[in-house]
Amino acid sequence: MFTGLIEEMGVLRSVQRRGEAMIMGVSASKVLEDVKLGDSIAVNGVCLTVVSFDRTSFEVDVMPETYRHTNLSSLKPGAPLNLERAMQAGGRFGGHLVQGHVDGVGTIRGRTAEANAVVFAIEPNDPAMLRHVVQQGSVTLDGISLTVVSTNRDEGIFTVSIIPHTLRETVLQHKHPGDSLNIECDILGKYVDHLLGWRDQAASTRKTGGLTESVLRDNGFM
Repeated sequence: MFTGLIEEMGVLRSVQRRGEAMIMGVSASKVLEDVKLGDSIAVNGVCLTVVSFDRTSFEVDVMPETYRHTNLSSLKPGAPLNLERAMQAGGRFGGHLVQGHVDGVGTIRGRTAEANAVVFAIEPNDPAMLRHVVQQGSVTLDGISLTVVSTNRDEGIFTVSIIPHTLRETVLQHKHPGDSLNIECDILGKYVDHLLGWRDQAASTRKTGGLTESVLRDNGFM
């Protein structure tokens, strides 16, 4: 579990590709201070496991599922990376609950200065993700805990406002319209939506006379 507060920007040092699998080598410093084999580190918002490390870098495996559903597959050596170690139970909780389980990728459609802030407009590649993006709620972009400023389902976008510190200390400083971002929606909203779906399905089952062949088929049991 993470908080979405980036600890440092690392650099992608190396990439070994094997089909839809990768081994990424990442140069870093702060996140290596107490690292152990098997630790979790969020890389651009993706929870990955440390498989080897030395004083200046660490390596992580990227499996096909992660390769297909994040922007890690498009990265090239030299790319900056947002890094965060897993949260400590006794630490300050300055962001929101972040799993490092990316829901999908979005594309930046706008970057506009507004006084001391920069407003990013994001279009999720899967419009269904907007179901879990709530105005004034939380969203994670490339591992950064942010507050949603607005949503526009007709246009299929949402916006976030970035303060100078966040822009300066994260990969967002390098991001422009057309670039991609990993999106993780708020876990609380996803669970509530899932449970309400089961409730509605159960109510529908009761109305149609209980467990039927069509219910089993519709839910993948046949």
